[in-house]
Amino acid sequence: MNLLSSTYVFSFFTIISRVLGYLRDILIATFLGASIFADAFFVAFRLPNTFRRLFAEGTFNAAFIPSYTSAKIENKKKGQKFADEVLSFLTLILFFIVLLAEIFTPYLVYLIAPGFLENTEKFNLAIEFTRITFPFLLFVSLSSFFSGILNSNNKFAVAAAAPIILNIVLILSLIISYYLNLNFAKQLSYGVTLAGIIQLLFLVYFTKRYYKLNFYFKLKLTTKVRFFFKKLLPSILSSGVTQINILVGTIIASFETSAVSYLYYADRIYQINLALAGIAVGTVSLPVLSKAFKQKQFFKISNIQSRSIELSLLLSIPASVGLIIASEEIVNALFGYGSFTLENVEITASALKFFGYGVPAFALIKILSNFFFARNDTKTPFIISTFIVLLNITLSLSFFNKIGFIIIPIATSVSTWVGVVIYLYFLDNKNYLLLKNYLPMNIFKIILSSILMSSILIFSLDNYSNFLDYTYKYKSVYLMLIVGFVAGVYLISCYLTGVLKVKNFKTN
Repeated sequence: MNLLSSTYVFSFFTIISRVLGYLRDILIATFLGASIFADAFFVAFRLPNTFRRLFAEGTFNAAFIPSYTSAKIENKKKGQKFADEVLSFLTLILFFIVLLAEIFTPYLVYLIAPGFLENTEKFNLAIEFTRITFPFLLFVSLSSFFSGILNSNNKFAVAAAAPIILNIVLILSLIISYYLNLNFAKQLSYGVTLAGIIQLLFLVYFTKRYYKLNFYFKLKLTTKVRFFFKKLLPSILSSGVTQINILVGTIIASFETSAVSYLYYADRIYQINLALAGIAVGTVSLPVLSKAFKQKQFFKISNIQSRSIELSLLLSIPASVGLIIASEEIVNALFGYGSFTLENVEITASALKFFGYGVPAFALIKILSNFFFARNDTKTPFIISTFIVLLNITLSLSFFNKIGFIIIPIATSVSTWVGVVIYLYFLDNKNYLLLKNYLPMNIFKIILSSILMSSILIFSLDNYSNFLDYTYKYKSVYLMLIVGFVAGVYLISCYLTGVLKVKNFKTN
């Protein structure tokens, strides 16, 4: 398997999904802006969407793939039986979670957005929308099971393409609402659950070649399945620490008017790079890394670890620099229309800039945690991730009253970088970090290429500032041209320095 080509396949569909996601968010910003309807919908969507990210973006795979791969290596029947038991028990757990959430929705909304209680209308809207969207959790989590089956067979395209369905359905919901004069936020909420159902059916269809759907309800679980579910909860916190930090940020931001919306829009922008540099690389490397550990192929393990880190930084460092330098131009080009005012752009851009500082750390956390998960060690990442979340909460609460919601992206970035340092310490201490000697030099080359790219980016933004103004009609076109040009310069520079070559990323 080639790590670069597999990441490219996964990234291709992820980019399509994110581009459609931006189109969706541009429409939401245009029709809803930073209104109470937008805040209510974002809170209602935040919890099931956080679970979607937790399950779909590597967390479920982190626990499932090593165990499923191990069972399959023994024999095919054991792999089938293990998957049957996991699916059956997971369905029961999720059903009861959704049922409890529907009954106790007001308390759930209060936990997610306690600041909404001061505005009765906003609080009631959030309750209504949450009840509509929450079943999405059931369908998207089950979808992650089928994605895990595909990924464990090194089939990444279908699993990566599935989230496209959500964005298409939500875009259609907004367009239909516009022409039929319906409530935008309410129709979006219905669209979320409908998309979950379609996505699940889509994945079930494409997985049938590798797994025959079979519910296997049994009160007494096998040792392997008990071990899997014992690992699942720690891996949710460990692998999804960035998403949990964002959820924590939403809770704290609910006490400031429109802050939830600002964080949502900023989060949407930097998430595309996290999807490529962290989630894509982590997803495609975990199956082959787990298999290598099972077969004790240490040279292969060293190669996969080194190339995973290198590819993650190759994608995340230039993105981080770009978000820091061009945060206002990016937010302006994507969302600066209709109800989204110039003030909204400036505030959202400030949040994006501070998220930008943490992008390489967000990506590295996904990669480094895999080095533990592939060894079936979920305890260590759980401890580290708990510390990261507690540090984030402490920083956010300590400075929120002084500087407002902007502390949330600052605290998220700072706590995640601290987490990266701790991960590296524990990996080195346990002799889990088997890296090649070429890695430091290649990282240095990536940094040099990023400096070259950033110089050209600054020059371009200065010279075309009139075409990137809030009032200019085609500002997004000019920004895409600039970003495309500087990205091309960066990739050429990486190629000429020998970092970006397909043969370098073979896992064998």
